[in-house]
Amino acid sequence: MIASKLPSFAGATKLQWFIPALTGRYQRILPVYCNFRRYSQEKQPYYDIVVIGGGIVGSASARELILRHPNLKIALLEKENRFAFHQSGNNSGVIHAGIYYKPGSLKAKLCVEGLRLTYKYLDEKCIKYSKCGKLIVATDRSEVSRLLDLYERGVKNGVKDIKMLDLKEIKELEPHCNGLQALWSPHTGIVDWGEVTNSYISDFKKCGGETYLNFEVNKFTEAESSEYPVTITDCKTNTIHAKYVLTCCGLHSDTVAVLTGCPEEPKIIPFRGEYLFLVPEKSHLTKANIYPVPDPRFPFLGVHVTPRIDGRVILGPNAILAFCKEGYRWGDVNMKELKDILSFSGFRKMAVKYAGFGLKEMTRSVLMPLQVMQIQKYIQEITTRDVEKGPAGVRAQAMAKDGTLIEDFVFDSKPGSGAIGSRVLHCRNAPSPGATSSLAIAKMIADKIKGEFKL
Repeated sequence: MIASKLPSFAGATKLQWFIPALTGRYQRILPVYCNFRRYSQEKQPYYDIVVIGGGIVGSASARELILRHPNLKIALLEKENRFAFHQSGNNSGVIHAGIYYKPGSLKAKLCVEGLRLTYKYLDEKCIKYSKCGKLIVATDRSEVSRLLDLYERGVKNGVKDIKMLDLKEIKELEPHCNGLQALWSPHTGIVDWGEVTNSYISDFKKCGGETYLNFEVNKFTEAESSEYPVTITDCKTNTIHAKYVLTCCGLHSDTVAVLTGCPEEPKIIPFRGEYLFLVPEKSHLTKANIYPVPDPRFPFLGVHVTPRIDGRVILGPNAILAFCKEGYRWGDVNMKELKDILSFSGFRKMAVKYAGFGLKEMTRSVLMPLQVMQIQKYIQEITTRDVEKGPAGVRAQAMAKDGTLIEDFVFDSKPGSGAIGSRVLHCRNAPSPGATSSLAIAKMIADKIKGEFKL
C-alpha cells in the first residue's frame, strides 16, 4: 500500500521498493540509490574484438564475426553520429558484376562472390533492389577492341550471362542509347547501400554486438592487462579495451594504421566525384546502367548513367582532388590534410603524369555543359536544360610512393610496436566494388582473424 504511492523509477527491483517502504524519509534517497544500482551494473568496455569503422565493410565484418563467434564480446566503433556516413552512404548504388577487374585479383574474386551473396541477403531481408543490368558501350571504333578484351576478362572472372550486342540489340534494350557495340551484363543492379549497411548493423546488434557512435579514435596504447592488451582512446578521452582489433576506416585507413605503428603506405588520397541529376521528367531516357569502355590512358573510369533505387537518374561522376579527406564541396578545406596530400611524393608524381586529365576534370566540375557533353556520347537527347546539380562522394584512393594507384583490396597485419601491432588487422583499401563485395570481404576477414589471432 505504501509502495504503490511511491514515484516510479526505471530499473527498480522489488528489494529497492522494500527499503524506502520502511519509512517515508527513505523515499528521498531512492533516486540516488537507483542511480547507484544502474551505474554499478553498467557493462565495462572490455571486448574480445573491436571493429573500428561503421561503413559497409566494417559493419559486414562485425556481423560476420559475431555470427561465427556468438560467445565473444564484439563492439563496433564509428566516429560520426550515424553509420554509413561517408563512402557507404554517398555512392552510385550499383551492384557490380565483376567485369572490369583483373582476373585472379581479390577484386575479381570477391566481387563475383559478393554479388551472389548480396542478392541472397537482399531477398532474405526484403530490401528493395532492381536487377536493371548494365551496358558498357563502345561509341567509336577505337573502343571496340577494348570492349572485346573486357568481355574476355568478364568470362575469365566467372561473370554470368554477359554477351556482346550490336547497335540493333542495344536499341532493343535501351532505345535512346547510341553505340557501335556494347557488352551487356544482366545481373548488374542497383540498391541503397546505406540501407544495406544499417541492415548489417541491425543483424550485429540482434546477435549481441554493441555499437558506439561519436567515438573518433585518436590513440592506441598498450594496456597493463595481458588479457585485454589494447586500449583505444577517442578524442574525448573515452577508452575501450580490446583483445583484438579490426580497422575498416576507409578515408582514414592510413591515419589509423599509423597510430598502431604500421607504415603509412598505402597512402589514401581523397578524390571527389560529383554527379548531376537528370530532371525527373527525363528519367524515362534510361532504365539500365550505361557505362563507358575504360581508357587505359586515364586513372578513372569516366562518367556514366545510373538509375537509382529512389527513381532518380544520376550522371557522372567526375574525379577531382578533394582538399581534405571529407571534402564534398570546393569549400571543404583542411589545411593540415591538404599539406599532407601535396607533400606526398606519390601524389606529386601522379599529378605530373595526369596533369591534362586532372585539368579537364576540374573544368568539367565548374562548367556543367562540358560534363553533359560526355553523357551525350551515349544519350544525345540529354541537354544542359535536362540536368541539375546532384550529390557528391569522396573516393578513398590508395596510392604508393611511386604514384601508382593501388586498385586491389589491401589487408595489412604488419606488426607495429609490442602487443598493439600484433593484435590489429587493417583493411587498408576497399574501393569500388567494396560495397558489392562486402559480405565476401567479411568472410575473408573473419577467416584471417581466426587464423592470425587463433580464435
